Amino acid sequence: MELLITDMQKLGAQRHRLQAKVFGAGNMLEGMSVVNIGERNTDFIRSYLATEQIPVLAEDLLGNYARKVYFFTDSGKVMVKKLKHSATLEQEERAYRQRLHQPEEQPGGDIDLFI
Repeated sequence: MELLITDMQKLGAQRHRLQAKVFGAGNMLEGMSVVNIGERNTDFIRSYLATEQIPVLAEDLLGNYARKVYFFTDSGKVMVKKLKHSATLEQEERAYRQRLHQPEEQPGGDIDLFI
């Protein structure tokens, strides 16, 4: 978050004028409620924004559905479409979660040490 804010400032944003709209953190997969990732993410973002004194103008968080968020940068308008649960979406989310837990292939080869 700090890197995002810093990059925005490099592009001309003034920190005291920042505002936030937050969306997501839905529980889309069975079994994810045990870890409560969505709730943890929600707690983090609310706490972070409060600490940084960035007001939240709109939010749509948690729930059991995915969202498609349309953000119009010229006006700041946001449209959120709640997506119905689908087997395809759940399958894609499961495949993504599985890829996250697989170790990345490290480049191999011989090592030559020079003294």
